[in-house]
Amino acid sequence: MSEENGTAEAQAPSLNVLVQYVKDLSFENPNAPSSLGQQQTGPQIEINVNVGAQPLSATEFECELKLEAKAMLGENVMFNVELLYAGLFRIENVPEEHLHPFVLIECPRLLFPFARQILADATRNGGYPPLMLDPIDFVALYQQNAARAAANVN
Repeated sequence: MSEENGTAEAQAPSLNVLVQYVKDLSFENPNAPSSLGQQQTGPQIEINVNVGAQPLSATEFECELKLEAKAMLGENVMFNVELLYAGLFRIENVPEEHLHPFVLIECPRLLFPFARQILADATRNGGYPPLMLDPIDFVALYQQNAARAAANVN
């Protein structure tokens, strides 16, 4: 291997998951057991997704993925679940101008499958079929949040 290739490899962007964890998990089942029986119609389920991050050092970032799901049957809440799932990531050799989108797109993309499973388990343990969230387009979410932030500045 030439020295030039070694330098190029050393400068390649890298992303390492150092740890991931549940910061907050809440499951409310306010109308159980009456809400657990057979229903004539399916519930209306509202899903909210939010992503946040903060630097902990020059190369380490905590990224938080917040998932909220509320199931309503008419005026009655069947369940309400909120999950704040986070990870500590080491990111190196990403140009400064790309770091913000990189952290808010790639990090939650890695956290999502684990958070999805926690939400599915929580709803199943609450007496309902597991809530299996569809994949999330974190690029589109980032773009929506950036557009909303730009509109608030103007």
